[in-house]
Amino acid sequence: MQRKWAAPLALLAATASGLLLAPPAQAAHTPCAPVTIGSGWYGDNQARLQQLIDRYGSCNPHRSGRTKPVAVFDWDNTVVKNDVGDATMFWLLRSGRIRQPAAGDWSTTSRFLTPAATGALAQACGTLARPGAPLPTGTPAGAACADEINTVYGTAATRTGAAAFAGWDHRTTEPSYAWLPQLMQGWTAREVRGFAAAARTENLAAPVGAVQQVGTGTATGWVRYYDQQKDLIKGLQKAGFDVWISSASPQPVVEVWAQGVGIKADHVIGIRNTTTRGGKFTTHLQGCGSVRDGADTMITYIDGKRCWINKEVFGVRGAAAEKIQPAGRRQVFAAGDSDTDISFLRDATALRLVVNRNKNELMCRAYDNSDGRWIVNPMFIEPKKRKSDPYPCATSGYVDHDGTKGPVLRGDRSVVPDQTDSVY
Repeated sequence: MQRKWAAPLALLAATASGLLLAPPAQAAHTPCAPVTIGSGWYGDNQARLQQLIDRYGSCNPHRSGRTKPVAVFDWDNTVVKNDVGDATMFWLLRSGRIRQPAAGDWSTTSRFLTPAATGALAQACGTLARPGAPLPTGTPAGAACADEINTVYGTAATRTGAAAFAGWDHRTTEPSYAWLPQLMQGWTAREVRGFAAAARTENLAAPVGAVQQVGTGTATGWVRYYDQQKDLIKGLQKAGFDVWISSASPQPVVEVWAQGVGIKADHVIGIRNTTTRGGKFTTHLQGCGSVRDGADTMITYIDGKRCWINKEVFGVRGAAAEKIQPAGRRQVFAAGDSDTDISFLRDATALRLVVNRNKNELMCRAYDNSDGRWIVNPMFIEPKKRKSDPYPCATSGYVDHDGTKGPVLRGDRSVVPDQTDSVY
């Protein structure tokens, strides 16, 4: 009985003494400055993004807590059209900046390269350079070497069609993505940023649709920032959001490109090399969670993106970084375009923006929209055409750790039915 009456008695006493003040008038809510993002947004996506800013932005006087709300963007084909990692790889090959591996043994560049791949690379690159020296891949003499490297990187196969990689966890790494920073061995982060800046200048200056010669073949030769995403990032920052980039391209490469949307290097999370005492990149990568540095099995890829975001943004250490965190230690907004972005998109608590590139698991989850927090937008430049067949969500839309395919499951373990492509 004492507990039941304690609060009313205290209230009565305070009223009698004149200490209880009338509640202040509710502050008028002034919406955040509109996100002026122009055309290119599908349906009500612009309005949904504005609602996000109005609810969580610093201009909302009723925002709970004092910490900044976090927003995380993937980079390639989410903030820009095309892939800045690819652009850098093509520049490295054209400029002869990839070094002959130790003892000419290509297996030292990736623990996942198959014997077929290491043999093909050794045969193509042969004795073009001594170990540690740059290969002349930008010259006619080095064209075959450039072709083999580019084919292994771009198709995960040799020029004869043999599998180039084997034995990796399909939810925490992608060996062809990881191979690019591993091939940067022997250079410093400052030097790699210089390479990336040169590639950036070329690719922004080239006309849309341009190609470039790499070895004996051609490759995409242009990149563009998405104006809509640049403006969205600017609007989020203006509203007090803590905006980050999480990318499966090399760290120094994304640092260079992210400057173009006002994001500093300390808010970029890319694939990170280990370094020598002199600061030169090794062929090994930094780890996250339970994965030690040099194990090369946890990059910013699917579940690896979750780990790295938890580690770098929210300060979670050890194996706990691999786990889904409480809502208060997760991003409120996330944007991505590929299956590599699944985990960090699902972790977003308020809104998830998907740029439609016809990726099975991503589009299955986005179209299923089981919690109403997914929005889908066509690509802002050269959007994909409508996928004619339904996404195979109920049968093979999910790729497991060992590479086997299966149904896409919701959080309650129910199966996501096949989805029709409707935003294109």
